[in-house]
Amino acid sequence: MTQLALFLASAAEHESAPLIAPPIVIAGTMAIFFTVIALITFSYRDVANRHSGKSRGASQSQDNAH
Repeated sequence: MTQLALFLASAAEHESAPLIAPPIVIAGTMAIFFTVIALITFSYRDVANRHSGKSRGASQSQDNAH
């Protein structure tokens, strides 16, 4: 038996580890997680828009500290 055939035979007999929850529960949990992360990221958009005028005025000023 070649080494590849031996590897494939042992891989076919190997049982995979059990999941902690059904796949649909894991998928739903991850969907909720990514939705929350997206909402948090979206909330920072308002902060960036609120301060956008300050950065434009500072770059046009002649007395920058740089």
